[in-house]
Amino acid sequence: MAKFTELDRYLFGQATHYEIYRKLGAHPTDEYGIRGVCFDLWAPNAKRVWVIGTFNGWDETANEMECVKPESMGIFELFIPGVEEGALYKYLIETKDGKRLYKADPYANYAELRPGTASAVADIEHFKWTDQNWMKERAAVEDVYEQPMAIYEVHPGSWMRHPCREDEGFYTYRELANALIPYVLEMGYTHIELMGISEYPFDGSWGYQVTGYYAPTSRYGKPEDFAYFVNECHKHKIGVILDWVPAHFPRDAHGLAEFDGTCLYEYADPRKGEHPDWGTKIFDYGKNEVKNFLIGSALLWVEHYHVDGLRVDAVASMLYLDYGKQDGQWVPNKYGDNKNLEAIEFFKHINTLIIGRNPGAVMIAEESTAWPKVTGSVKEDGLNFSYKWNMGWMHDFLDYMKLDPYFRKDNHHKMTFAMSYNESEKYILVLSHDEVVHLKCSMINKMPGLGIDKFRNLMVGYAFMMGHPGKKLLFMGQEFAQLQEWSEERELDWYLLENPDHKHIQNWVKKLLHIYHKNPALYELDSSWGGFEWINANDNERSIYSFIRKSKDGKNRLLFVCNFTPMERSDYRIGVPLRKTYKLILDSDDTEFGGNGKARPQSYKAQKKECDGRAFSFEYPLSPYGVAVFRF
Repeated sequence: MAKFTELDRYLFGQATHYEIYRKLGAHPTDEYGIRGVCFDLWAPNAKRVWVIGTFNGWDETANEMECVKPESMGIFELFIPGVEEGALYKYLIETKDGKRLYKADPYANYAELRPGTASAVADIEHFKWTDQNWMKERAAVEDVYEQPMAIYEVHPGSWMRHPCREDEGFYTYRELANALIPYVLEMGYTHIELMGISEYPFDGSWGYQVTGYYAPTSRYGKPEDFAYFVNECHKHKIGVILDWVPAHFPRDAHGLAEFDGTCLYEYADPRKGEHPDWGTKIFDYGKNEVKNFLIGSALLWVEHYHVDGLRVDAVASMLYLDYGKQDGQWVPNKYGDNKNLEAIEFFKHINTLIIGRNPGAVMIAEESTAWPKVTGSVKEDGLNFSYKWNMGWMHDFLDYMKLDPYFRKDNHHKMTFAMSYNESEKYILVLSHDEVVHLKCSMINKMPGLGIDKFRNLMVGYAFMMGHPGKKLLFMGQEFAQLQEWSEERELDWYLLENPDHKHIQNWVKKLLHIYHKNPALYELDSSWGGFEWINANDNERSIYSFIRKSKDGKNRLLFVCNFTPMERSDYRIGVPLRKTYKLILDSDDTEFGGNGKARPQSYKAQKKECDGRAFSFEYPLSPYGVAVFRF
């Protein structure tokens, strides 16, 4: 009796089988009272298919699959009694031209530890979730955009490692939960974004060349161990975001490329189906079964593993047919331009689906161009992402921060420009892993100057970022000024925290994060001018920026002053909107941040004295690279 029913076939063919991960793949089950595993595979152009594995001694003739009628759908199925959880297997596919391919299961829930490439039987249905309160609270949020979001981007294999072990020393998912969660709580982040969770063969790809879209990588444990990690995060009120890569896949022989002897998952025309620069294949977004494959993967992570959001990698490469291609390497759409109409419809479908079915979950676009309405609604012809990475802000910010302070006065606009388009999308400000690899230098080594000047530069930069509208993301190690560029081959240089300069900057980031989390002014109105006001955006000669952040009710307001030069401004005066008392809540001169510890008043009363075009003002002695934050 076929497990893949007529209804399953219909829904799969329409790209609307939203629990396809419970049908295709290898699933432990009972048949006629016998325990075993039911294998289901989509391979419409295969001539014959066998299941080979540890349970049959990899015998290539022992277990041939049956093609479920109608044969044109290409679903192969077989129940094998006695197969147990953990058994390794592959599909042996005989193509119509007689070739024999040895393929991992595209829908496998678990995989052999690399360098092995087999799939592994896993029963993922029996984990006992205890995060019901988190899930209810997440669903009850009226407006996700009014919530704080400070993301700690983590590569699990190199955040921290066990010393003196013969293997790589990776922390398991459970060990990571025990070590990472307390650190994230102490620092004040609200979310963890994990790189490289979907199974992938090559460590150096960081998880961006995926072969197992339905399997948490076996590098750190089993599927239930990953579920434990998410559950523990939720127990401690930390959200979990995963990197998800629907843009392309690698050519590895055991993977999706030419899966059944034909271009099944990728576009058949290499001008549409290949990335020349990356050496990877591009999914065929016009094929319903392929769309359903990707949609099912996203739903597995969000609905089965309770993940709170997906950060979608390389969105621009999906939207533009000519992305990374020269003339002659791409094909225009039916209107003669470079937009991938099928990918556009795919995004509208999946984003509306994920967000609609899972209130409070978010879809985040890593999109690097000026494509309009990435976070706009489908009704307005938008892509319906929840957020977009603000790559423009990131590039301008880093270009400015790298400059010798003497030249910053001529580049003052780089730090103000982002506010001119801030309302066009829902943004996340990112300083991600991509900015600290491939000879781009670590964050601290991007900074100009020598010694302590580098640290003070980075401190004022982080303060500006935390005050600027937009949700926040910092890559691991940036919070304590990691000196080396990041590498997936080693853990972060935690020993640096024995050095006071690195400890001070960690204290600084921790303080900024806690101020961010406690003050709705910093996150409630991120995409509206109602939440932001420049005091002085044009003080280029002194390279000082001053601005106000406001909460919805207007009762919680913060005033930021950031000095981006080593010049002391002992007579600095700042214009303010109200004749009130301004309480100093953050001072970069405090000794816990490596400052001089100079005693300062904790409150400042505005006087009726014009400054910055305002009727009221007060004096505050601004130190070199000084940062001051006031509440009023």
